Amino acid sequence: MIDRSFFARSVHEVAPDLLGATLLVGGVGGPIVEVEAYHYEDPASHGFAGRTARNASMFGPPGHAYVYRSYGIHWCLNFVCEEEGAASAVLLRALEPVEGIDAMRARRGLDDPRALASGPGRLCQALGVTRDQDGLPLDEPPFELRERVEAPEIVRGPRIGITRARELPWRFAIAGSRFVSRPMPSRS
Repeated sequence: MIDRSFFARSVHEVAPDLLGATLLVGGVGGPIVEVEAYHYEDPASHGFAGRTARNASMFGPPGHAYVYRSYGIHWCLNFVCEEEGAASAVLLRALEPVEGIDAMRARRGLDDPRALASGPGRLCQALGVTRDQDGLPLDEPPFELRERVEAPEIVRGPRIGITRARELPWRFAIAGSRFVSRPMPSRS
């Protein structure tokens, strides 16, 4: 199992190390296949301009969830990294549905396994993640994080869905995964 100490280091180390780890929320989930890193000095980071009621959990101790609503529509799940107050986090973009697939299908209203959790909003809907999980520790229920069995081949590229600092190659994915939200560049 992955505990909070795993997250007490650079967001740029944590992000690729999460690929292949299994995330379960209430027993539903699968291996993480795509993430993005957001550093406190990054103008695209929610913590860049300072602490607010919305992003307070991002400033909390490492190994806790930061959940926010994107564009007032979709919930997004992040894992807080680095030291308390740093406001660095890893956004979970996609996972491969493995456990609790029937629950994911019911929550998403579709059958296609590739579309169940491929994108931050879809992932949260499939796992039942809402603002209720904001600030919760990642090594206690409803969360369960299992270490990856082996290190996968990782590709990296620019982040997507943002306007500032999107050229930074801080999006990481498992090479060849059909469950990523959007195709990755072929270089690593």
